[in-house]
Amino acid sequence: MDKSINLIKLSVGTESVDDLAAWQASKRAQAEDGLPRHVTRMWPRREAEILNGGSIYWVIKGLVQCRQRVARLDEVTGADGIRRCAIVLDPELHRTQSVLKRPFQGWRYMTANDSPPDLPKGRRNEDPLPVELNRALAEIGVL
Repeated sequence: MDKSINLIKLSVGTESVDDLAAWQASKRAQAEDGLPRHVTRMWPRREAEILNGGSIYWVIKGLVQCRQRVARLDEVTGADGIRRCAIVLDPELHRTQSVLKRPFQGWRYMTANDSPPDLPKGRRNEDPLPVELNRALAEIGVL
């Protein structure tokens, strides 16, 4: 049986988890069935592992802050005629413990052991910490 693997991706231009949710609610960010998607040039080689319960972890302002379960991978063709991969996502954003992440291009694979845990249920509805405070706490290992 295949194990699952996660993806990690920078959410460029996003200021917060709420900002990411607002973008994904726009028609431009959605698949034909209304689910949010992220279109990328490369097709993941580890597709079976991703689709076996994997999530995409979003890096916002230099911190991993949330994740979404990957529902499926769709092939899409851009206006330029180039085939791409649409990573179709469950619309629910799960806030995670904040972890510092340096900038990188594209997406990367991330094992379950390297993935930050979800915030406990009691903390999911708390107002998020200011980005600077969140970063400082992550730097010293408090978050």
